[in-house]
Order: sequence, then C-alpha cells, then structure tokens
Amino acid sequence: MKITKLSLATIIALGSISCANAQNLEDAIKNVEVSGTVAYRYNDYEENNRAQKDDSATSNNYKAAINLGVKVNDDVKFNSRIIAGNQDNAGEKVLNTQTEGDENFDVFLSEANFDYTGVQNTVITLGKQGVTTPFTLSRDALGNEATGTGLVATTHMGDMVSLTGGYFNQTNFDNNDSSSTTGGDSQLINVDGSESFAYITGTVAYAGMTLDATYGELQDRFDAYSVGLKGDYTIDELKLAPYARYSSLDLDSSNNDNTLWKTGIQANLGIFGAYIAYGQTNEEGGTVGTDASSDSGMDDHWRVTLSGISDASAIYATVDTQVTDTVNVSLNYSGIDAGSKSNSEDQSEVYAQVAYKMSKNLSTYARLGQFEVDNYYGANDDLESTIGRLHVQYSF
Repeated sequence: MKITKLSLATIIALGSISCANAQNLEDAIKNVEVSGTVAYRYNDYEENNRAQKDDSATSNNYKAAINLGVKVNDDVKFNSRIIAGNQDNAGEKVLNTQTEGDENFDVFLSEANFDYTGVQNTVITLGKQGVTTPFTLSRDALGNEATGTGLVATTHMGDMVSLTGGYFNQTNFDNNDSSSTTGGDSQLINVDGSESFAYITGTVAYAGMTLDATYGELQDRFDAYSVGLKGDYTIDELKLAPYARYSSLDLDSSNNDNTLWKTGIQANLGIFGAYIAYGQTNEEGGTVGTDASSDSGMDDHWRVTLSGISDASAIYATVDTQVTDTVNVSLNYSGIDAGSKSNSEDQSEVYAQVAYKMSKNLSTYARLGQFEVDNYYGANDDLESTIGRLHVQYSF
C-alpha cells in the first residue's frame, strides 16, 4: 500500500536510499510500498501420561515482518523483508512463561533483492529472497521461512501458462522442520545450508482448474517432484474448491523414495462450510519437503501432521458456521493411522475454534481441544493432552 506516514526505521532506510541516489526524501516516499504482519500466539498444553503425569507447558510466541518495496527506475525494483523474531530460520520468537523471563527479539534483514521487468511478461529476481516451491515455506506469519541467495525468473505466456526457474547457491534449509510434530519415524534431510538448490515449475490454468508441476534438486541431498491440481467452482449458491497433490522425494543418501499424496475439498453454502481431506504416505517414508507445512506435505490443522511419517494415512475434517459477518465457529477433527511398517504412533485431535475478524486487517481466534497419541514414543503408554491456543494477527 502507498503510505505518507512512516516509522522511524522506514524513514532511516529511505533516507539511506535517497542519499545514495541524490534524491530528496519526498520523491523517495512516493515510490515505496509497505506491507507486513504482526502476530502473537499463546499456547497452553496440559499433558498426562504414565511417565510424566499432569505436565503443563505454556508459551508466548511473537513475530513481526515488514516488507519494503522501492521503485528504483522503470525496470528495477528493490525489495526487502525485515523480521523481528527468531533469527534461526526466520521463525517466531518463543518465550516460555514457566521457565524463562521476558526476552527481546532478534531484528534482522531476511530478504534483500532486485526485480527486473525489462523483458516483456517476465520478472527476474536476483539476491536474497524467499524460496517459493511446493517443498518449502517461503513466508509465514509466525513460523519458519525458507530463504536463499540466487536468481529466479518467471515468464507468463498469455493468461493460462507460466514457467518459473530458480537457482540458489546457498539456503537456510539447515534448521527447517522436515519431521513429524510428534517425533515420528521421519527421515531428516541432513543439510547445512551450503548446498545449492535448483527448481523449475510450470503452471497451467484453464476453466476453473489450475495444474502445477515442480521438479527440485538439492545438491547431494535429494531430487523431488510435486504435481498438484486445484479447482474453484460455483454451482448456484454452492462453492466448491477441490484439490489433489502427489509428491515424491528421493534421498541421495539411501534408496528410499518418500511419497505423499493427498486430496480434499472445501464446500460452502450460505453461512455453512465443510472441509474434508485424506492423505497417505508410502512404506519407505513421508518426508517430501524441507518443511512439514509446505504444500507437498500435509499439516492442515493443529498438532496432527502427516508429513514425515512413513506407511501412514491421515484424515482432516472441519464443519463451520459464519455466525455473523465477523464471527466464525468451527469444529475440527484430525487423525493419523500409522501402519505396521511405521515406527510412529496413531494420533488424533478434536478441537473447537472461534474466529473473530474485528476488521479487514485484524483477526483473532481461540482454540480448545484434546490431543491423543497411542503408544507415545514407543513407551507402551498413551498421551492425553488438553490443548488451548489464542492467536492475534494484524496485517498491513
């Protein structure tokens, strides 16, 4: 959005740019776009199992991100992303209210790159930027973000077809979470960020359907591909959004070929909505990306995550009602059935959520539910956890 009032940090940044280019500050401000998010999350988990009864864990989670875009000339634009949070992989800052005192944030430059649009229907981005593929999570209001230094080019051939290719000589993949959130039997991708990463993506959109296909290679670590299909249809007052995706990742360090396929549909009729999805991994493994919450993985709800678990299937289901223009109430269920070839455990969760959208750019939700794991970590014991969460997010 265009702005005329800027924060002190923004003014300093613009002042540096204007001095370097012999411009006055007023002219520089006219060419600046600012956007971002600020998020706060409170978690409260009350866990009960034989080894550690009535164990409670609470945490405060914070993250703020500001995106600045400055038009340099008719063909070049400078982009940057500044994050206040956890510098390790650009994630949220977690402050444990039980064992730690209040802390300050890490403030750092997460992205700094240039867009070149001098070629018709093409955008070329050079520098430190988000790695946007089905295997990675490049932007998140509160979680980890995948970034790298390199070059990405996207070209559009009409309104239906686009091609994107990227090469990064280094990334921050070393701390990404490629495992199940409950510590299942995932095969971790052993990387330190110095490996190069290259990918190519093709997208075709036609008659309400979008098909995408991506191939990616992380140097000496893995080869992966992902194919996805999604739709958007309206039949009278019924809105339908089906999707399906198949992903495969072959680790160079073993003969295992990890696969995960999933399919689902979102339906809305008036004030009522419903969502159901099903996914499955093969016996060799379910690690199909560098982040469990990437498009290639399956992490649709809260603590139940299929990504990274071999020989397992998952189901996610939601029913919701838009009570008022600003209040939505939903009931959510997730479950994982771990097969005989898996070292992981069966999991299930059910929770209620009340979401309140106070304004276009300010939203909150509160959750309360139950999370269970059978044979927790192979200890012949069951975990029962009462889980609660409050989330507040401001976007600008």
